[in-house]
Amino acid sequence: MCLLAGMLFPLTAAADESKRGDLNNDGDVDIADVVSLIHYVLNGEWPGDNHEWVDLGLPSGTLWATCNVGANSPEEYGDYFAWGETEPKDYYYWSTYKWCNGSQNSLTKYCTSSSYGYNGFVDNKTELDPEDDAAYVNWGSSWRMPSIAQWNELFSNCTTRWTQMNGVNGQLVTGPNGNFLFFPAAGSRWEGSLNEVGSFGRYWSRTLSSIYSNETFIRYFESEDWNSVYPAGRCGGCTIRAVRVS
Repeated sequence: MCLLAGMLFPLTAAADESKRGDLNNDGDVDIADVVSLIHYVLNGEWPGDNHEWVDLGLPSGTLWATCNVGANSPEEYGDYFAWGETEPKDYYYWSTYKWCNGSQNSLTKYCTSSSYGYNGFVDNKTELDPEDDAAYVNWGSSWRMPSIAQWNELFSNCTTRWTQMNGVNGQLVTGPNGNFLFFPAAGSRWEGSLNEVGSFGRYWSRTLSSIYSNETFIRYFESEDWNSVYPAGRCGGCTIRAVRVS
């Protein structure tokens, strides 16, 4: 126990600066973080991290979650998030988007071009910080939203088939080792509406568009088994399929 205490106390001393000792991401550095650390040492995982994943045999070894963030089974749609936001909401538009000042040309974070930044703001961030990653915030530090490179690896190395699971349309993705994932065609949310459910899947990556700061890359598929990566407006609501962090 001395080792654990020695690890925790220096972190506690620095908590006001960076919260580096907040191991369970509850906003405080306290005895609960000691419990989290003990659980990790004994079991190799953080408490509450009970989300299932699949090893598809990908070259990078990336492990993919079996269901969407906010879902309890592979065929459930789960929650819809604007890019860089960590909670679902009722209305998806620039006027309600967290990282702008009311319009797509007034971005306040994740901006590589002054023409899109508020009063010329630029920070050159091209990937989400963990605190703005809905997978990390909702599922814990073992999970992240996939990068666009991870999405490309998935579909470059796997076979896909449009099918149904328990009556829900979606895409079955089978890896080189025979393991598979099901991605429901959950559509997307725009303003107050849910659109194209059962026909299209639109899943966020954590990667900003390399061309336009008001857009980020999504993985798109539809009933004709057409897979594509393209940029989409950050303020819309899309689903998230997380990847596991080693």
